[in-house]
Amino acid sequence: MTPPWPSPNYGDRRGGVLPSLIVIHYTAMASCAEARARLCDPAFEVSAHWLISEAGEVEALVPEVARAWHAGAGAWAGVTDVNSASIGIELANTGRQPFAEPQIAALEDLLSGIMQRWAIPAHRVIAHSDMAPARKGDPGARFDWRRLALQGLSVWPAAAEADAAAFLPALRRFGYPEAPEADLLAAFRLRFRPWAFGPLDRVDAGLACDLAQRFAVDVASAQA
Repeated sequence: MTPPWPSPNYGDRRGGVLPSLIVIHYTAMASCAEARARLCDPAFEVSAHWLISEAGEVEALVPEVARAWHAGAGAWAGVTDVNSASIGIELANTGRQPFAEPQIAALEDLLSGIMQRWAIPAHRVIAHSDMAPARKGDPGARFDWRRLALQGLSVWPAAAEADAAAFLPALRRFGYPEAPEADLLAAFRLRFRPWAFGPLDRVDAGLACDLAQRFAVDVASAQA
């Protein structure tokens, strides 16, 4: 962690934990420069390991071995200190616009390298909204998770149907934290079914069950 790093907002990973998750965000700010300034300002106490501009420029703000402050309150697969267990990537985007092709291409290259460096499997690449479904909505409905999955950089469910009662248990087995059903459904659809509306249905449950069957986690033994 030889200085200088652009952002001073980081510390040691607690308990000697190594990165086992990647969390993707959008900045929700008017420009990449504005987002960079915020992520590097000690007064705001927020940061991420990586920032990718709309033009595909990739900048390391915090060393990957360090604990950046990007995730906040939330959990995934039993991990409650997500900052200590993850690498955070911020995409410069207001949250109201499509993601630019150069930006996504750069993200794909970056993800591939991070996953190799830290042996992080595809099902451990998640959205900020996955780990904090009651608080966060990024990277949002415009982000193409299926594209990443086709390259082995994330996962995508196979088409299926199941009884709606199976939805919540399946989400827990896949890794989602405890939260109100409405928040979990919104987060799940935001990532895997952004075109869907209305109440929980058999398709939601079927997709969740497929993910749970293929990528079930042992929550009891996960790092806290």
